[in-house]
Amino acid sequence: MEKLKIGDTAPAINAKDENGNDFYLSDLKGKKVVLYFYPKDDTPGCTKESCNLRDNYTELQKQGYVVVGVSADTQKKHQKFIAKYDLPFTLLADEDKKVIRDYGVWGLKKFMGREFEGIIRTTFVIDEGGKIEDIIEKVITKDHSAQILKD
Repeated sequence: MEKLKIGDTAPAINAKDENGNDFYLSDLKGKKVVLYFYPKDDTPGCTKESCNLRDNYTELQKQGYVVVGVSADTQKKHQKFIAKYDLPFTLLADEDKKVIRDYGVWGLKKFMGREFEGIIRTTFVIDEGGKIEDIIEKVITKDHSAQILKD
């Protein structure tokens, strides 16, 4: 798939959330969406990123953002992650990696000298009309909200 760019229409999402409910991106039309892709629940970087978004959630909401996280973890793992860190937003369980692939965030990664395929930590900011307004590829996990609220 061609890499998504700012100005592109965000690919449709039909996935299950942490509670098994259907989630459709189209239901959020008219709202700004922070769609963040992260590798794995309860790992150091992903926890820092999610907790930073949690800690700044009120400000994100004030500025009109809806926050949605996506990883390939199961609904059950998402429920535990949400409960453990008191996360106030939806996490999508994309076990078949359809959403992850549609957004082009599955690829080759390097960690501790070895290469493997996995989720490339990326955040898409989607405007009220469903267009990609910003793509954050160099995510600063401990200060991610500041990257989104940069205005």
